[in-house]
This record gives sequence, C-alpha cells and structure tokens, in this order.
Amino acid sequence: MTRNIVWHQTSVKKTERQKQLKQKSCVLWFTGLSGSGKSTLANALDHQLFKQGNSSYVLDGDNIRHGLNKDLGFTDADRNENIRRIGEVSKLFVDAGTIVSTAFISPFQKDRDTVRALFEQGEFIEIYVNCSLEECEKRDVKGLYKKARAGEISHFTGISSPYEKPDAPELVIETDNLSVDEAVQTILTYLKEKQILF
Repeated sequence: MTRNIVWHQTSVKKTERQKQLKQKSCVLWFTGLSGSGKSTLANALDHQLFKQGNSSYVLDGDNIRHGLNKDLGFTDADRNENIRRIGEVSKLFVDAGTIVSTAFISPFQKDRDTVRALFEQGEFIEIYVNCSLEECEKRDVKGLYKKARAGEISHFTGISSPYEKPDAPELVIETDNLSVDEAVQTILTYLKEKQILF
C-alpha cells in the first residue's frame, strides 16, 4: 500500500519557519504519573512562552482522547498507539517551527524512545515530572486513584499497570519540592541555554 505514496517536499523549510519565529522548534515531552503535574506545568510554561511572543502549543493527554485518540482505551497496545500518534503530531508541530509541549503519562520507555527517534538531535526534550505515588494519590484531583484502588479502573498506571521511569531525561522536575513558577523557570533556563529561545 505505501509503495504508491510519495513524500511531497514543502516549499518552506523548517529552518526558515524557525528564523521567522525567532526560535528553534522542539517537543517538550512531559512524562510522569497521573497527578504529578504534567498538564499544569505544560500549560504554565506555554503561558510564559506566549507572553514572550513565542509560538507554542500544548497537546494534553485527556484533551487528545476527546478527539484524535477517542477510539483508544488503556491497554498496553492502545497506550503504544496513543503515543505513536502523538509523536507524529508533535513532529508536524516541530516542522511548523513551533515549540510543542506534550503532557502524557507515556509509561513505557520503548514508546518514548520510538518518539525520540522521529526527531533530529536536540529536538526531543524529555522532561520527567517526578512526584511520589503517595503525593500523586493525595492530590488525586480527578478521583482516579481512588477508583483504581477500588478496582473500578483497570490498567491504571502506578496501581495496576507499570510506569517505567525515563533512563536519561534531559530534565527532571521534582514537583514534590518545586513550585509551578520555579519549575517553569527551570525549563525556560534550559531552553535558553540550549539556544532554543533566542
């Protein structure tokens, strides 16, 4: 089937878009347990980038499952496909010159490595949002841990399904110890050091 499909080269190159936007594009891949603060951090960072005049966007796990991935459940196979699709969408954003933040549990190292391989060196920035299971359960804003403990949710990461900590993330954000503002500043400093933000 794919032998009849040919990649169509675009007229405007990624580097030209980056030059116009005065930034390098990348994916900030926030990974961690449910309740660790991935979405909160991704959105707070996005707000700061927007205020600075940067082109950025957030892809959030729950939001994506309302549309693009609404046909997927939470089995290991469905989680694999969920992350594969997000990786491909993120690649499009990066090609458009945008800084895209993704907030997904993405529990398996293999899946994160597969996504990393889609990008050029330095374009995939894995951010491990490290927070203890105990603290995540205390927060439990959505009541999901309570349901998982009661057996009402199957395949729940950290309870009935494993979470594999990143092998070598670019950044580790300890949300047990840092405020949202401190965490955002840590990420902004990293982006400036890596000359993603000019």
